[in-house]
Amino acid sequence: MNTPTTPLPTMSEEVLTFPRPWPLTLPPEPRPGAGKAAVPQTRILVAEDDAVSRELICTRLEKWGYEVIVTENGIDAIMALRKKDAPSLAVLDWMMPGMDGLEICRRIREVDRLLYIIVLTARGSKANLLECLRAGADDYLVKPFDKDELHARILVGLRVMALQGALAQRIKKLEEGAGRDS
Repeated sequence: MNTPTTPLPTMSEEVLTFPRPWPLTLPPEPRPGAGKAAVPQTRILVAEDDAVSRELICTRLEKWGYEVIVTENGIDAIMALRKKDAPSLAVLDWMMPGMDGLEICRRIREVDRLLYIIVLTARGSKANLLECLRAGADDYLVKPFDKDELHARILVGLRVMALQGALAQRIKKLEEGAGRDS
């Protein structure tokens, strides 16, 4: 069966290009001796009250080349996220003393702070997933999780944050241009 085709519309002289501020695939595990230059330094907050889980997550993130800000409870996590130089990505445990991960999500979203939040939890039901996303989390990962899946989700978060940053810069330039035209 022959389906009629229509030619694609031609683009104007100005072609939009979108820079790719992210890797398209997972980077390989750093080679021994590669040092911190193996992966660009990105700061990630980890809030986990279980010492074993916290150590495993932090060790893996450091091995991948990320700078890790470590907290053991929700109060310390929210304080770290309120700082001027706070990371733009956080990995939060759902159940923590002081303040749970969902409450952190709600408070961060109330102040409209740009932060990509991945919540880790042993709760795996669909109702739990929906509750977590409605509270303001961007992603959700059930424990025990695969290390490569965690890394892939972190890379997604970094891509999203890079795109949001690029969009904010583009809007600022447009507003500055509009101000000069007035």
